[in-house]
Amino acid sequence: MKGAGDTATVPAAIAQRGVAISESVVNALPLPAVVIGPNGEIRYANDAAEAFFAASRNVLQRNTLDAFVPFGSPILALVKQVQDRLTPVHEYKVDLTTPRSDGERVCDIYSAPLPDMPGATILLLQERSIADKFDRQLTHRGAARSVTGLAAMLAHEIKNPLSGIRGAAQLLESTVGENDRVLTQLIRDEADRIVKLVDRMEVFSDERPIDREPVNIHRVLEHVRRIARNGFAQHIKLTENYDPSLPPVWGNRDQLVQVFLNLVKNAAEAIGPNASGGEIVLSTAFRPGVRMSVPGTSERISLPLEFCVDDNGPGIANELVPHLFDPFVTTKSSGSGLGLALVAKVIGDHGGVIDCKSQPGKTRFRILLPQYVGKEDAEDVQDEAETTESR
Repeated sequence: MKGAGDTATVPAAIAQRGVAISESVVNALPLPAVVIGPNGEIRYANDAAEAFFAASRNVLQRNTLDAFVPFGSPILALVKQVQDRLTPVHEYKVDLTTPRSDGERVCDIYSAPLPDMPGATILLLQERSIADKFDRQLTHRGAARSVTGLAAMLAHEIKNPLSGIRGAAQLLESTVGENDRVLTQLIRDEADRIVKLVDRMEVFSDERPIDREPVNIHRVLEHVRRIARNGFAQHIKLTENYDPSLPPVWGNRDQLVQVFLNLVKNAAEAIGPNASGGEIVLSTAFRPGVRMSVPGTSERISLPLEFCVDDNGPGIANELVPHLFDPFVTTKSSGSGLGLALVAKVIGDHGGVIDCKSQPGKTRFRILLPQYVGKEDAEDVQDEAETTESR
């Protein structure tokens, strides 16, 4: 038989186990969670909050919230509002950028009172960076599609008369004097230049499904690196930082070569031909957990494959970055502004996203793509789904 002392310890043990489970659940959350006391003191922070504020839990719990957010931040008023009204409050796009943070940090904030802790408030923070990048990517795809009709019209309405103009210039060339042949040659050259521009725009009107196969992205990057090293990037250091265990990409090799060739060439041109210490870094990594909703359906695509092209050039103007993948937007004096728009279209056709983050001395183009799922992998996924449904 159990004594009275043994019986008394059972509820305490259960309660202790419940606390441990609750803490494990909170720490498993990918969102920073912070409990704020009545006087603004930080009473608890989960693992994600430690990473978010770049401070250990012990350091956080020795300070108040205003020590880790910008001066006069709306988050302080939000906490006060929740404490006064005892009702949950949402706040969107709150700037939490501080000297501690790496770049701009904008968050959506959910705050609610804790009934078991009078005067205490819980904060959940959702960084807007990934969400905004996905939103921008969908905008880039729409912008690329908006060029489709224009491209088809230009192909028909401009190329035909241009061929007549070029033919007339050729006929004139045989009948005019040496001095006037310079003008006929100019007409031919300009006609050819416009035809090339229209040919590039015609790519946007190609809505055929792309031919896909498992692609080893490292072979693609090696091919691009050889072209760059023997051509436009001879004067620049090319560094590789690859994850050798990366699974294949489900994509079109030629189109992916064109994408990375365009990005590396842009990086080389940004660094410039005369800059010393120029470097371009090609990197690959596996980032599980990033999923994107497909517009118009309930499907969510996993994008675990990350590919980055970094350069240490002068950077891109902040006002241009949100529109960088729109057609006819360019930082080059002689550029057409179609290269990055085409890159966005190709990545979108592959079911991925691309974004850019830039500051002086550090510009990064990051691509997220789905991995190749073979027949065996697909069967495993189907079996897992059926097992889940049966439960």
